[in-house]
Amino acid sequence: MQLGTLDAVKDKARIDELLDRFGLRPYADQLPETLSGGYRRRLMIARAVLHRPRVVFLDEPTTGLDPQARVAVWDLVAGLRAAGMAVVLTTHYMDEAERLCDRVAIMDHGKVIAEGTPRDLIGSIGSEHLVEFTPSGGASRVDLDALARISGVFGLRTANGGVQVQVGELHHAVPRLLDELARQGIALTELRTHSATLEDVFVTLTGRRLRDE
Repeated sequence: MQLGTLDAVKDKARIDELLDRFGLRPYADQLPETLSGGYRRRLMIARAVLHRPRVVFLDEPTTGLDPQARVAVWDLVAGLRAAGMAVVLTTHYMDEAERLCDRVAIMDHGKVIAEGTPRDLIGSIGSEHLVEFTPSGGASRVDLDALARISGVFGLRTANGGVQVQVGELHHAVPRLLDELARQGIALTELRTHSATLEDVFVTLTGRRLRDE
């Protein structure tokens, strides 16, 4: 496995350090193409930081990896940050950006549409939680204006036959939503809640999921 250039080979201690840090020691004698996708990504990052750069650019480093390999790469990137290296990361995974980045710039069609810390961006949509439900018969049967008037509801949208409601406090908003839906005679086939994320920020700003066409 070729970790660096001929000049870098002179710094054997650095190569040994990276082989151990990135868990590549058992594969040091293998060709890169024989490694799994996750270990090839580890090798890619190790080569990128071999010369101790002050800034490293990583372009979608976890695309196509299985969940276990993805988390392993996340840990490596977090380790680079902890060591004082600036990491500029591009990704389509909003959970990845939320976990790894101090600041995030959200781009849509080549333009920056929002920028800030993950916490500030999530706070910008005005809600702490999301309630998503699928009405029996489709969202067209729901009186959305009535839902929007409920105290603690900050916004709502429909998509793929379901309704997404932005709320402040779940323990207050959910009973009120269920009471209103019962009043309208709406039965639900699915109901779920989650805390607001960067993915929700993107949906709020653009009206679609990140990977939607």
